[in-house]
Amino acid sequence: MSALQAINNEAQCNMPNGDAIEPLFQVSDITRLFGPDKGCQAVSFELYPGEVLGIVGESGSGKSTLLNVLSGRCQPDAGTIHYRQSDGVLTDLYASSEARRRTLLRTEWGFVEQNPRDGLRMTVSAGANIGERLMAQGVRNYGTLRTESLRWLHQVEIDASRIDDLPRTFSGGMQQRLQIARNLVSHPSLVFMDEPTGGLDVSVQARLLDMLRALVRDLGLAVIIVTHDLAVARLLADRLMVMRRSRVVESGLTDQILDDPQHPYTQLLVSSVLQP
Repeated sequence: MSALQAINNEAQCNMPNGDAIEPLFQVSDITRLFGPDKGCQAVSFELYPGEVLGIVGESGSGKSTLLNVLSGRCQPDAGTIHYRQSDGVLTDLYASSEARRRTLLRTEWGFVEQNPRDGLRMTVSAGANIGERLMAQGVRNYGTLRTESLRWLHQVEIDASRIDDLPRTFSGGMQQRLQIARNLVSHPSLVFMDEPTGGLDVSVQARLLDMLRALVRDLGLAVIIVTHDLAVARLLADRLMVMRRSRVVESGLTDQILDDPQHPYTQLLVSSVLQP
């Protein structure tokens, strides 16, 4: 048994009640290269319902390329990705049509961009941004859309009086919280996050992270989060994958990796954070 299989088995055993749970997301030998060691290659893992996987590494290590491939935004050169839909059917992501992948991103998945302006429609109101996801699932009743928008503004700590305001009138932290509400209103099974605290002030980051941790726990979300910030990874992720030059060089339980890193590159990452 490989080390990665052992880690996945341990994660499965740690699920509530010890029940055998089928993986939600299965990744096998995914490769997408733009040049020598540029991109991602030979990446494999399984993700279970309610689990948070962090992908860490320096800029240019391949984290964002991998996230784009995992989320159906970027075709891999090789490898397969299988996702277990809400009806239990196991779907081969890249054997499916592009339209099917786009539908997954609007319904069963979410994607939180590093720059919230990339994940919001800046020309429509905050409420319309949230309601749009529900409309993609067939909700057409205006009262229902507005009620859910108000509920989610409260969930992400935005005053209800801002429901008709345009996102461009919000601060960066509020825009990020609105983007999170837009993604979570449709109750996705899996959410991808690309540096969700990047570019925010430290105090705003702390508030956002507290909110994210509570939402992930309360909603039982499965999350794949890319970050260069090991403090973010420790707070949110159950497991970590460390990337360097397009490859995963170490993977395991978050506390295990951050407290006792084995690979020299991971040791360097952790020690650089601890230096004064």
